Amino acid sequence: MTMKKVILVTGASSGLGLACANALQAEGHIVYGTTRSLARLQSVAFKPIELDVTDDHSVQAAIAGIMKAEGKLDVLINNAGNGIAGPAYAMPVDAAKKQFEVNFFGVVRMCGAVIPDMIAKGQGLVLNVGSLAGLFGLPYQSMYSASKFAIEGYSESLRMELRNTGVRVVVVNPGDFKTNFTGSREKLPFPLKNDRLNKEYNDAVASMEKDESIGQAPETLARKICKIVGQSKPSHSYLIGGIGQTIVPTLKLVLPRPLFDKLMNDHYGIK
Repeated sequence: MTMKKVILVTGASSGLGLACANALQAEGHIVYGTTRSLARLQSVAFKPIELDVTDDHSVQAAIAGIMKAEGKLDVLINNAGNGIAGPAYAMPVDAAKKQFEVNFFGVVRMCGAVIPDMIAKGQGLVLNVGSLAGLFGLPYQSMYSASKFAIEGYSESLRMELRNTGVRVVVVNPGDFKTNFTGSREKLPFPLKNDRLNKEYNDAVASMEKDESIGQAPETLARKICKIVGQSKPSHSYLIGGIGQTIVPTLKLVLPRPLFDKLMNDHYGIK
């Protein structure tokens, strides 16, 4: 029998977050799922809560509401994220900041609001949703990759600091899943007068969108996260997706770097 836990899932209005919140609720947990607008979360079994991970006051107010209602928060799942595509060599700093504000600083903000109470209670689980793109760079998704790389480093440090507190830190790195993340990706206009590079940009993004369109169902990730939540000693990190993608971090380690880069570029249409 699964021990009932109080769980908060950020970015639960669609995609991976919605699937995770639904699956955890179905297992009998008390699940809060965040959305920036409650109108986007109607007729769900879990508890919708308005929260914007980019806003300190919004985060503090939502966590205070959960603590008042439940007296604790056992599991924090940092899932909220977005994507911005554009050339790394001409990335507007404002766009880069926008990417990091959600994908990385949102995680930092949520952890800061939740972990002190977990430390006081001597138990808790923080599950940060990274990405395979946080283990190897993707062309024309530099800021997305960089923000997910940052989650890796932050989570490693966090895990070290929390070693003797009873609070566990897990990173889940998904590959491509079929969600509306594809349609909501912000694609910046190509800024240079260079036909070859412009074509490569378009081809690379089209390749990513194709991979995502045939990706696994988000319920696959949700089932894995349910298992992790139920474990007393989960692993530090998990790669989740098709073997053709989850093998890539290993290939990065074992192949000569020029060959690895060529394989990546070939896949994304950069010849």
